[in-house]
Amino acid sequence: MSGRVLVGVKRVIDYAVKIRVKPDNTGVVTDGVKHSMNPFCEIAVEEAVKLKEKKLVKEVVAISCGPQQSQETIRTALAMGADRGIHVEVSGKDYETLGPLQVSKIMAALAKKEDAQLIILGKQAIDDDCNQTGQMTAALLDWPQGTFASEVSLDGDKVKVVREIDGGLETIKINTPAVLTADLRLNTPRYATLPNIMKAKKKKIANMKPADLGVNLTSRLEVLRVDEPPQRQAGMKVETVEDLVGKLKDAGKV
Repeated sequence: MSGRVLVGVKRVIDYAVKIRVKPDNTGVVTDGVKHSMNPFCEIAVEEAVKLKEKKLVKEVVAISCGPQQSQETIRTALAMGADRGIHVEVSGKDYETLGPLQVSKIMAALAKKEDAQLIILGKQAIDDDCNQTGQMTAALLDWPQGTFASEVSLDGDKVKVVREIDGGLETIKINTPAVLTADLRLNTPRYATLPNIMKAKKKKIANMKPADLGVNLTSRLEVLRVDEPPQRQAGMKVETVEDLVGKLKDAGKV
C-alpha cells in the first residue's frame, strides 16, 4: 500500500491538569486551562509517521475538529512529521455537543474526499473516554477495523494488527482501506524538535466547515449535569487480623 493516511488529533485538557467542574454543573472549566493533544492521538500520529518513514505510505494528513485553537494541536502533529493538516472548524454550542458520531461523520467524509487508504485514531480521548469514534467511522465507511492496536504491519493491501483484548493478544489481518485505533503500547511518540517545530509553521492547514462536507452536527445526546466524583474517605491501619475482622463487623461488612 502506498496511499494516504488520515490521523485524527483531538485537543483535550492536558493530562496533568486537575479537572474542575463548573459551578452550574453544566461541564468542566476550560477557560484559562492548559490544553494539549490527546495522548492516544499522539501514538496514532507516531505510527502514521513511522509508516511513511518506511515508505509504506506516501502522505500523512492530520485532522482536528474544534475551535481555532485546534490548529495548535495540528501544528504539533505537523512538527512530529505529518505532511499537512485539515482543520474542521466547530465552535460555540456545536462544539459543546460535538460527540463521536459527529466526528465520525466528518472523518468518513474526509476519507472519501481525500481518497485515503488508512485512518488511524487514538482508541479513546482522555476527556470523554468514549472509545467510539474509530468503530463508528469504520461502520459509516463500511471498512474493516483493527481496534486497540499494539502492533501494526503493512503487507501490500493487507494490514496485520495485534490487538489488546481482555484475554491477552489477538492477531488479525484485514484488507485496506481500513480504520485502526492505537492502544498505549503501540509505540512511544517522539518529541517534536525545534527545527521540526519551525518547519511545521510553513506546512499547510486547510480550513473548512462541517457543512462543506455535508455533515450535520445535530446531537442526539443531552448532558443533564456533571458532578465531581465523591471524595474517597481516609483508610485506617490495623495491627492484627482480629482487629481487621472486628472493624469489618463494626462497619457491618461481615
